[in-house]
Amino acid sequence: MRGAGFAAVLLAALTLPLASAAQGTLLDRVVTFSTLTYDHPKGPLFTSRGRTVVVTDGAEFGLEREAIQNGLEVVPVDVNISANRIELDYFNSEPGSFVTAEFNGYVLQFEANCVLFQDARIDWQATTLPLAKDALSFEGGTVRINVSGLIFDRKSHFAVDLDVAACPLS
Repeated sequence: MRGAGFAAVLLAALTLPLASAAQGTLLDRVVTFSTLTYDHPKGPLFTSRGRTVVVTDGAEFGLEREAIQNGLEVVPVDVNISANRIELDYFNSEPGSFVTAEFNGYVLQFEANCVLFQDARIDWQATTLPLAKDALSFEGGTVRINVSGLIFDRKSHFAVDLDVAACPLS
């Protein structure tokens, strides 16, 4: 009987990291948000000034226009990051279309000393932009969202849900 009790405690201790990994959060993490446009990654056509903040309960970024590079400029967008979600909204933008390129979109780089994202997916019910199924990619602590060639207006919005690992804050 004594051995069975020890085994139960050992089993419970071994499962704790798995349970906490599913409960990771982006809150209080440092993130840098930027835009990037390229036809070849080694020769970007446009790179915006990165903005770095700590994720809180409020909106993290209100991206405004910047200086024009190669005839391109930033489309204003509001970015809200919560515990496991990223939302982008164009209510402050004049209607238009994103330049078509191999990649034209957003890069969100979260500081982490581990693989921060276990999965990422577009929330199609909350998304009004016709994003391609491969528009979203993630690796380590970086999320990339490609909006190349899409048409947007003030009602355009999209949301990305993330499975965040319980990594220690950097």
